Amino acid sequence: MTQSEHLDATFAALADPTRRAILARLASGEVSVMDLAKPFAMSQPAISRHLKVLERAGLISRGRDAQRRPCRIQAKPLGEASGWLEKYRQFWEANFQRLDALLDEMKRKEKKRSRAKRKGDYR
Repeated sequence: MTQSEHLDATFAALADPTRRAILARLASGEVSVMDLAKPFAMSQPAISRHLKVLERAGLISRGRDAQRRPCRIQAKPLGEASGWLEKYRQFWEANFQRLDALLDEMKRKEKKRSRAKRKGDYR
């Protein structure tokens, strides 16, 4: 899979609120499939479908421990997505800094005009 395909799979998996909730739960540690399904008002097969999407995206891995099927979060795809987003965050942050500087300059000019106007009114 190319990096672009990895990002596509990651963002597609993260697009669903149930899958994001599953990842949030897994962020605190390994959890069995049964325990993952408990807080959701959906069937076990529906949860399994969500887990398959997360697994295909590389966001989770599933093990086998006797009767348990523990799931754990995998950080690499999230790190890659975060890195991709970081480039755009930097872009927008630079734009906002330029906008802040422009607004500050406009405020300074407006204050100067106001002071000059007041001084002119009192003469």
